Amino acid sequence: MRVLIADDHPLFRAGLRSVLEARGLEVVGEAETGWQAVELSTRLEPDIVLMDLAMPDLGGLAATRLLSVQQPRVKVVVLTASDDEADVFEAIKSGAQGYLLKDLSGTDFVHLLAGLARDEPVLSPGIARRVLGELGRPRGPTVRGTVVASQPEPLTGREQEVLHLLIQGVTTTQELAARLVVTDNTIKFHLRNILDKLHVHNRAEVVAYASRYGLRPPRG
Repeated sequence: MRVLIADDHPLFRAGLRSVLEARGLEVVGEAETGWQAVELSTRLEPDIVLMDLAMPDLGGLAATRLLSVQQPRVKVVVLTASDDEADVFEAIKSGAQGYLLKDLSGTDFVHLLAGLARDEPVLSPGIARRVLGELGRPRGPTVRGTVVASQPEPLTGREQEVLHLLIQGVTTTQELAARLVVTDNTIKFHLRNILDKLHVHNRAEVVAYASRYGLRPPRG
């Protein structure tokens, strides 16, 4: 995978480059502002942009929105010190394919990043559960002051089991397949149905939807 690093701290960029190159990933460029990230991405055509949130001139979220429109093929992964749930949701809404924290070990970081090639969400461990805990309040139309959650197309029993595991933070295809004792292709089939029924685009958005509207699988 060809990677562009976007971060305004030279020392962090140098360390991240070393971690990536030591594990066989090609770093095609470095940007220290959001505008540079957009310009270099256009010129260098990386597979992945690792995007910091707090950068001068143009912030990481704004740069991510531009890239998602101008270069939808490029996968943006936010790499930040912020674990604030508002930043997580805003990054996903802006088109980011993942959200990783800078406190990850090099091995864990590269392992999670590899999930992009399998079309898996790239989330630091615990992010999904923390977001669920903070934003578990349903938000939707109200009737006499009571929130009424949006009603998606009903999920099958197996789809509900997959949803429950996603909410718990089990996000990779292999982990889901192992938990439910099915094949990877079966999990991909169920995930595609869940995405279609909830009208979302990726697994991170499934978790966001579940937390936002209080969606829970029924207890058996």
